[in-house]
Amino acid sequence: MPHSYGYRARTRSKFSKAFRRHGSVRISNVLTSYRIGDYVDIVVDGAIHKGMPHNLYHGKTGRVFNVNQRSVGIIVNKQHRQRIIPKRIHVRTDHVRISTSREGFLKRVRANDKLKTEANKSNKRISTKRQPVAPREAHTVKGDVRFQHPQAFREFW
Repeated sequence: MPHSYGYRARTRSKFSKAFRRHGSVRISNVLTSYRIGDYVDIVVDGAIHKGMPHNLYHGKTGRVFNVNQRSVGIIVNKQHRQRIIPKRIHVRTDHVRISTSREGFLKRVRANDKLKTEANKSNKRISTKRQPVAPREAHTVKGDVRFQHPQAFREFW
């Protein structure tokens, strides 16, 4: 059999749907509205062949730069050797979902704002920078030591 270099070559498991997720497209996926500047994840739905991105963009996160009737334009970083190239691709909305990668950052911003307002009320200076996890402080472990007395090996026959 000749070797194939087609658009969907070697994507048998990559584009397959998950267990009990086969069938028609969910209506919530269709009704999702996208705005310019949103961060989105490209997750290819193998059941919809129109507007399907190339398999190397599957699983990548990008930023919306254009919104059309049925598709969105996304800026995705593609690494080629030592350089990272921002690629502009248009993908049908069936293959796109809103990314949750920014939620942790926004949650941290809100928490830092609360800390800053409390510190300003009490006239204190605080640092909201993230610190690496420090090693545990020195401590002694107390406990009773038990000795095991293993039996010598015996053959049963």
